[in-house]
Amino acid sequence: MEEKKHLKRGLKNRHLQMMALGSAIGTGLFYGSASTIALTGPSVMLAYLTGGIVIYFIMRMLGEMAVDEPVSGSFSYYASKYWGDFPGFVSGWNYWYCYIMVSMAELTAVGIYVNYWLPDMPQWVSALVCLVIITALNLFNVKAYGETEFWIALIKVAAIVCMIVFGLYIICGNPAGFPENISNLWKNGGYFPNGLWGLMLACVVVMFSFGGIELIGITAGEAEDPDKSIPKAINQVIWRILIFYVGTMFVLMCLWPWNQVGMEASPLVQIFDNVGIPAAAHILNFVVLLAAISVYNSAIYSNSRMLYGLAEKGDAPKFLSKLSDNGVPVAGILLSSGITMLIVIMNYFFPSKIFMYLFAVVIISAVINWVSITVTHLKFRRYCDAQGKRVHFRSWLFPGLNYFCLAFLLGVIIMMTQIPDMQMAVWALPVWLLILYVGYRYKKSKE
Repeated sequence: MEEKKHLKRGLKNRHLQMMALGSAIGTGLFYGSASTIALTGPSVMLAYLTGGIVIYFIMRMLGEMAVDEPVSGSFSYYASKYWGDFPGFVSGWNYWYCYIMVSMAELTAVGIYVNYWLPDMPQWVSALVCLVIITALNLFNVKAYGETEFWIALIKVAAIVCMIVFGLYIICGNPAGFPENISNLWKNGGYFPNGLWGLMLACVVVMFSFGGIELIGITAGEAEDPDKSIPKAINQVIWRILIFYVGTMFVLMCLWPWNQVGMEASPLVQIFDNVGIPAAAHILNFVVLLAAISVYNSAIYSNSRMLYGLAEKGDAPKFLSKLSDNGVPVAGILLSSGITMLIVIMNYFFPSKIFMYLFAVVIISAVINWVSITVTHLKFRRYCDAQGKRVHFRSWLFPGLNYFCLAFLLGVIIMMTQIPDMQMAVWALPVWLLILYVGYRYKKSKE
């Protein structure tokens, strides 16, 4: 009998820590923040802080389960075990779908960033080149993925920190210009130029930035020493939000009037270009390009592992559970990458419209993921309490915080109906859930 292959625990602690940092720095911050700024102005900082705190609470819930049982498939596995077969089926396939949409959004962003240097280069060409290279890289082994992500994330983190420090120097270094810079926070319609309503709408858009942050739970099955590495990675989330999101937005809102930021490039690149520092703009454009490639790299990784976990439970075709000699789920990587290639075609026909539609679909599918984690954690903790089982990485204020997070996520869906470009995703939600239910019933009929 052929010996069953297993996923390799090849992700070291340094890989996990830098992946945790890198997952917070992607297209949501570098490009998507332009639409958030348009909705709420300088109070964009408060929008990122609000959404980020809620996500941190949810990550603590996932971390509690991942430390207790570090397995491939993460919250899909936990949903099946503690909530039921159908929630587990929905969680797994919805996560895969969410990250397919994230992949498409990141590949679209790659084309936009390349166009900053090569305006005549078709977006679909840049997307295709990125897809082929990153797919090939993921076929080697998990260590190759971890090393690549480590160095790209290190560059992203260093660049953002340098940008914040440099921006603060520009703001404070010229005594004559200092008050004028700071006044950009309130002189163009105030700190809340569109009122509380604008802030509430912005809280919806910023959630795209946090989509996929639950990747840390997905890595549990391949992490070395998950009891220590996962809590450490999750506890970094809150200061990441403060430094990378709130810090970056503070610098940008001081350097340039919020109402002059457009969607033609990353706001970071635009603003440093506008203040007369083209070298910084070119460097930042390289960094934001790396960031999009990095998130696409993570998407291919996590999609293949989720498909592997689903196949192991019988919720996906069995061929997706086969591993290479290096412990890599090759079929899952190729299937996910192949479906993502649809965005290359869509960028060929609709290069200017596709990003916001993907934005909305990612948010709605990410909300389903977070609801699944929150409800599953309720079930998990009640199971542990009933069994007298002690958990080692406890989330806070159970169960009140779970209900608070669920109310916030419901609010996100309601507010999405008030944003024209996102309404389509809300109306499509019941259709998507129906498709998943039909798929689940079909699977059960074959058992």
